[in-house]
Amino acid sequence: MKKLVFATGNIHKGYEIEDYFAKLGIPVEVVEFEFHEPEVNDISVVSQSKVLEAYNVLQMPCFVIDSGFNIWGYPNNPGYPGAFVRRSGISENIDELLETMKDVENRDCEFMDCLTYYDGSDMNIFYGLDKGTLTHEKLGTEDIKMRSKLWFVFKPLGSDKTLAQMTDEERAQRKGNHVSAKEAFANWYKLTIMNTISRDRHPS
Repeated sequence: MKKLVFATGNIHKGYEIEDYFAKLGIPVEVVEFEFHEPEVNDISVVSQSKVLEAYNVLQMPCFVIDSGFNIWGYPNNPGYPGAFVRRSGISENIDELLETMKDVENRDCEFMDCLTYYDGSDMNIFYGLDKGTLTHEKLGTEDIKMRSKLWFVFKPLGSDKTLAQMTDEERAQRKGNHVSAKEAFANWYKLTIMNTISRDRHPS
């Protein structure tokens, strides 16, 4: 079996993914990759494009995660930035975001994830959703596993802390409106891929 690879343009996301899957007994190699993302505001389309691009270069089973962030009360542009988080530069300009949103009452927002796995023949897609609210100030400390600086201002529903204030355990165990794409993929991968390999190696 060829090793499982996570291709990403965000090495901090890579640290988080590597650690998460290692705890589940799934070895993952993180490969930094410079993607040519389509100019489409749809994380599913972007994710599928990226995994095909990565597979064509790496020639081994791999997966990618594309993320979006919707701010429903963003002035004159509800849902901004959507799939264009990286290209908008919003996560690198948190102070500017807070200034723009300072008088906005509707601070509902959400992270979206689309994890796509491709083995050269079949593509499997898993979705994640994390609803919350935008704080009025930056809260928390920077961590090597921080996927986005939006963690400083994103408070998940049902929590009194931002993602940046939470411990690894608190982030992993939060429930409520949180649906994890990587958890769904890990469960599927262990059941479908790893069990198949085990049966092939140890036939009854």
